[in-house]
Amino acid sequence: MNKEQRLKELTEMQYHVTQNQGTEPPFRNEYNDVFEDGIYVDIVSGKPLFSSKDKYDAGCGWPSFSKPIEQVEVTEHFDTSHGMRRVEVRSKTADSHLGHVFPDGPQQLGGLRYCINSAALRFIPVEDLEKEGYGEYKSMFE
Repeated sequence: MNKEQRLKELTEMQYHVTQNQGTEPPFRNEYNDVFEDGIYVDIVSGKPLFSSKDKYDAGCGWPSFSKPIEQVEVTEHFDTSHGMRRVEVRSKTADSHLGHVFPDGPQQLGGLRYCINSAALRFIPVEDLEKEGYGEYKSMFE
């Protein structure tokens, strides 16, 4: 399925977040409180972005990760919107807005907090990795 077809299947919130640099409400999103084993992929491209192994509760209301699965798939861009100085993160393949990265994460995990909108993600539980075509990531959980 190409990008245009996938964009047509997005919910209003998923489209708003990924295509219009939107932000979903804190604490009222799909993955903030999900901590089961699995990976999070870009809702548009399906590319793997984050692992539950690197997810932690930052108390900010959005899923937070210490690092991406593969840094090359998460690009960083200086963002001055809303009168703030932040670093936006986007998916390389689909150019989807994901959220922002901040230098206030746990030091023992590298000090970064990738604050990501649930609406930009799809969660693949570890038991479904093989059937969903992400079998190569199963070893991360063994």
